[in-house]
Amino acid sequence: MRPDLDKYDRWAKALDAKFKVFGIPVGWDSILGLIPGVGDAVTVGPSALMMHAGYRAGVRKRALARMAVNTGVDLAVGSVPLVGDLFDLGFKCHSKNAAILRAEVERQDARAAPAPT
Repeated sequence: MRPDLDKYDRWAKALDAKFKVFGIPVGWDSILGLIPGVGDAVTVGPSALMMHAGYRAGVRKRALARMAVNTGVDLAVGSVPLVGDLFDLGFKCHSKNAAILRAEVERQDARAAPAPT
C-alpha cells in the first residue's frame, strides 16, 4: 500500500516551516513546543503516523529506525525548556521523516518498475 507522500510533505511543512518569523521558518512543532509538557508530546503523533504509513508500505527497517530516532531526539531534546525550543527551530524532524519516507517509497517504486528493454 503506497502512502500519500504529498500529504506527509504538507504535514511536515505545517509542522516545521509554516510561518516565517524574522526570516526563520517556524512551524506548529516549534509553536506548540512552547507549551510545557504538552506541545512536544502532541507533535509526536504525526511522526508516528508517518512511521506507521512506512511500515504498512513495507519500507526498510533501517529507514523506520532513522525516523524513530529523529522523532525520539525531537521529543527528548524538545522537552527541555528553552533549549528544546531553539533546537526545534533547526532540527525539523518532520521534514526529515517525510524525506526518508519519500526516498524509501521511491526506491521501492524504482525496484518494482520493469527493466527497460
